[in-house]
Amino acid sequence: MLLGIYLITSMKFRQLFAAGLISVAAIGANAQDMKAEKKIAELGTTDNQTWNYLSTMTSRFGGRLLGSSAYEAAAQWMINEFKKLGIEAHLEEGGTVPVGFDRGPWFGKAMGAVNEELHFATPSCTSGTPGRVRGHVVIEPQSRREFEAIKGKVKGAWVLVSGTNSGWPIYFNAQEDSIRNKIKAENDSIEAQNRKVMEKAREEGRRPDPGDIDPTKSRPGLYARELIEAGALGFIQSSESPIRVLYDRPMMEDSSFSFDQLPHHADIKLDAAQYRKIYDAVKGKKDIWLEFDIRNHFRPGPIKWYNVVATIPGTKKPDETVIISGHLDSFDAGTGAVDCGTGIGVVLGAAHLIANSGVKPKRTIKFVAFAGEEFGLWGAQAYCKKHEKEIDKIVNLFNRDGGPTACVGMNVPETWYDDIKKIAEPMTNLWDFEFKVDKSAPRRKVSKMGGTDATVFGMKGVPCVELRNADINGYGFEYQEIWHTENDILNKSFQDYMEQAATATAIMTVGIATLDKALPREGVYEK
Repeated sequence: MLLGIYLITSMKFRQLFAAGLISVAAIGANAQDMKAEKKIAELGTTDNQTWNYLSTMTSRFGGRLLGSSAYEAAAQWMINEFKKLGIEAHLEEGGTVPVGFDRGPWFGKAMGAVNEELHFATPSCTSGTPGRVRGHVVIEPQSRREFEAIKGKVKGAWVLVSGTNSGWPIYFNAQEDSIRNKIKAENDSIEAQNRKVMEKAREEGRRPDPGDIDPTKSRPGLYARELIEAGALGFIQSSESPIRVLYDRPMMEDSSFSFDQLPHHADIKLDAAQYRKIYDAVKGKKDIWLEFDIRNHFRPGPIKWYNVVATIPGTKKPDETVIISGHLDSFDAGTGAVDCGTGIGVVLGAAHLIANSGVKPKRTIKFVAFAGEEFGLWGAQAYCKKHEKEIDKIVNLFNRDGGPTACVGMNVPETWYDDIKKIAEPMTNLWDFEFKVDKSAPRRKVSKMGGTDATVFGMKGVPCVELRNADINGYGFEYQEIWHTENDILNKSFQDYMEQAATATAIMTVGIATLDKALPREGVYEK
């Protein structure tokens, strides 16, 4: 009897003690989680490497066009940096481009009637020059009659083309040829009709009424094929500053394109003020020569491209993930410091803070540097296709692709509010401004790909609740000033904002990754 009571009491005691231990362990785990977040907050002010990562990426590799040696080198550098932090990382193949493109330096000057250094750039994946090339200048013809009148002067000439640069090169493909041929045929008809009007006026002994003469249609590069065949060196188009240059899109999207099909003429986008000076000089029949040395180089393809994926595995719920991402590729007239160095800098900066906080997250944390965002969100699409079975387990994607501004808060669905508010507590009084968590109504589900990699995930129902950004100190940042232009360089970014953004991103990511229950998808998107 006593033995029975003792055994029952002992069992009860052990059960209560065990329950107590579980309770203490739970409390300890939560305390450990908050300790990690506080450690990240401390490291964010004492050992923040975000600016160093950004500086290295832009000075050592520069612009990182997909298919370039710079992109490949930067991707391998990221792998090395993750491994230094003890984070598993690998390159994940996404696809190929038909040729590789590497941009070198470029120089130009005008001589004669205009004598000055030239401010210009060329679209990516367009031809350079075979060293220094000097030539005279002609104005692009817009009719067959005009072409016939100058074709003997075209050999060895630079051609001033019409229109204003929007970043794209003058295309040489079947679609563009069809458009040109249609316009040229229409212009032939217009000129034939105009000749009849003028002949009739001469027969009647008068000048033709200006209203009876129809203007021909114009298009930049209308007679481009004929001009190249006649020996033109290349084309020069007026461009507003800062100069924006993109890439030969049809070429890079054509898997059948080969190295042997590359163009041999330069496509120059010249500062508008200098273009006007040169145009006026040619119109005035003044002697003028232009000399260019443009070192645009290609590699035979196909060239494989990769996303960079790094992983801190979850200890209890490894199938659930929180992702921090940006895109590694950039255009290369600048150094890709803002678009999207400010994303990749935060990806690496947050990884450094998380790795050094000692946290062992319940959920898996992934750091992803997408490839080919500038070519149409290629990397994000490849990632979602490869990881299709994991999509439903992504708790949130923090994608940064909006510039070098500070993270000042989050707009979250009501179903997340209490948890996010708690996670954000270590940021109280951390900076000179308040990090605010606000409730927001369910958002409309993304129906098509948009301007960032996050939209690819949003289409699949993945929560992509981003940190809210602002130029809190009034530095005057304007995205259009750098977007795909020569101005996308390091001094257009801000060290304090970058370090703050990495700290905020790391704290929010760790907080979400260590919650007892995953943040619900209910309430994120409209039903």
